[in-house]
Amino acid sequence: MRSIRKTATVASAALVVACLLAACSGSTDDTSADGKTAISVVSLKPGSEQAAFDAFENQVRQFEAANPDIDVTSQEYEWTGPTFTAQLAGGTLPTVFTVPFTDGSALIERGQLADLTQYVQGFGYADKFNETVLRSGQSADGGIFGVPTAAYGVGLHYNRTLFTQAGLDPDKPPTTWDEVRSYAKHIADRTGQAGYAQMTEENTGGWMLTSLTYALGGRMQVANGDKVEATIDNPAAREALTRLREMRWQDNSMGSNFLYDWGSINQEFAAGRIGMIMGGSDIYESLVQQNNINPADYGLSVLPLAPGSSAGLLGGGTLAAVNVKATPEQQAAAAKWIDFYYMAKYLKQDAAVLDAKTLAESDQPVGLPELPVFDRATLDQYNEWIKQYVNVPLDHMRFFSDGIFDQDLAGEPTARTQEMYAVLDSVVQAVLTDQGADIDALLRTADSDVQAIIDRG
Repeated sequence: MRSIRKTATVASAALVVACLLAACSGSTDDTSADGKTAISVVSLKPGSEQAAFDAFENQVRQFEAANPDIDVTSQEYEWTGPTFTAQLAGGTLPTVFTVPFTDGSALIERGQLADLTQYVQGFGYADKFNETVLRSGQSADGGIFGVPTAAYGVGLHYNRTLFTQAGLDPDKPPTTWDEVRSYAKHIADRTGQAGYAQMTEENTGGWMLTSLTYALGGRMQVANGDKVEATIDNPAAREALTRLREMRWQDNSMGSNFLYDWGSINQEFAAGRIGMIMGGSDIYESLVQQNNINPADYGLSVLPLAPGSSAGLLGGGTLAAVNVKATPEQQAAAAKWIDFYYMAKYLKQDAAVLDAKTLAESDQPVGLPELPVFDRATLDQYNEWIKQYVNVPLDHMRFFSDGIFDQDLAGEPTARTQEMYAVLDSVVQAVLTDQGADIDALLRTADSDVQAIIDRG
């Protein structure tokens, strides 16, 4: 068995040694020394605690015991937009890797993902997926090239301890953006910590600006048949940037760091130096595994939505995909891994219990609030199966769990999404670092630049 964890993040793809290149490409090293089909799979983000890696390797051993003809090597992995393309082109991706929903269609169009249709259909649940979720991993003719493994809605994460220190009730998180601003100023004035912070780097600034724009009733793209129009220059985006500017320059409630990416903002939040952040509803797992957050500090609520039918909650998720360079034998083995590790727990009680028990025994989070990959009834059944192993502060997350299904979910923009987010990063950075930034001009330029990217196809 070669279940050895290897460090090979997207940020360091160019430094991966030649032997790993061969193993990850799936085109040459397709069998192990003892003749088994060899595959490599992504494990956890670099920097995760050892107990989390131990739990993952236990799951690898369980899979190999059930599939003695397959040999699995795990590989640390963290997806980031600016470097993913380089890793894909350089052949350093493992056999099984994950990408956000936003990348699915472009990768499929370019022939960069293996066709998993026959395998997913063979597992018997292809027709059970939430159609909106599945579409992110499908080709135009309905082929399945990416399997949706998790879905999220953007939520408001907050530090209950800082709330208390600021004289705020941690059991009454803000329900409007005016309250978010007020709470942030209270926290900053009374604790000296940033009341609110915003991601701005590696496409996350654009992602969160889009989330806030959705919440205020706007959209960044509109599709008319086959044509997609960039609509970045809209009143809601202008309001979103204006609110950020006021919190930054008038209230001084956003601290002094305005160059956060996903990992660095989570680190600061877990350390108790930020009162509130926006982010995917699933980040508690990483806050535990990578940042050692104190569960008593953590709170999660739904994102405030402006009144009116146009306001919506941006949702997204993760696709499990298979390297197109993998051999047919590796593709079949990789599909079995996806079924075992990601999907079976939602549909089979024994798989759900085994997964939850393995994680709980290593003190890894079990029972986080989720959005349904299949349907809500299936998710509710899964939560019932794992109830005895739940070890996360669900009471601190109830404001999200109780409210998320009452919010209108809206998918992320569909055309060149990550490239659009990259353009918008600089817009958010400009507003937070230049008091005289011209928001109208920034939005006009971004709209034009993104339209040009979309039109290039």
